Amino acid sequence: MTTQTLTAAAPEALRFGYGDSALGAVLVAQSPRGVVALFIGDDRARLQRDLKDVFPEAELVLDQAGLAETVAKAVALVDAPHLGTDLALDLRGSPQELAVWNALQAIPAGETRTYGAIAQSLPIAATAQEVGAACAANRIAVAVPCHRVVKSDGSISGYRWGVQRKRRLINREGVA
Repeated sequence: MTTQTLTAAAPEALRFGYGDSALGAVLVAQSPRGVVALFIGDDRARLQRDLKDVFPEAELVLDQAGLAETVAKAVALVDAPHLGTDLALDLRGSPQELAVWNALQAIPAGETRTYGAIAQSLPIAATAQEVGAACAANRIAVAVPCHRVVKSDGSISGYRWGVQRKRRLINREGVA
């Protein structure tokens, strides 16, 4: 007779590091497949708490030296979003969220789209409100450019990292 011991899978390890951009502190977290989070804020401790809230099962490992190049690229992206990035992304979400995030990545720098226009362009059914919810669930600021989505009247609405930051990102991209 053999006995089996059930072992729990080890938690996923996510490395993270900080940088400073013109829009505030930047926290970048990375899995072996790519960036899973790019947060912008004023308080590094709060950014780390937000990361833990988003990935409660993960082991978070501060690796400032190991992620230096990734953090530098993330800061450069936040400071000059119109230049784009070659950061590998590890997008995690529902099929609808992934469809929205892919649509957002297709919006050229310097242009905006409405929530409704994004909803109509998706290969799956979604409402403007569901597009807004997917934008709110976006964990990778600027690289998944939810800042390029505006209300139907062209006005700027909510942004996970602050409406002022959204306005500054849009202005940096040259949108009137």
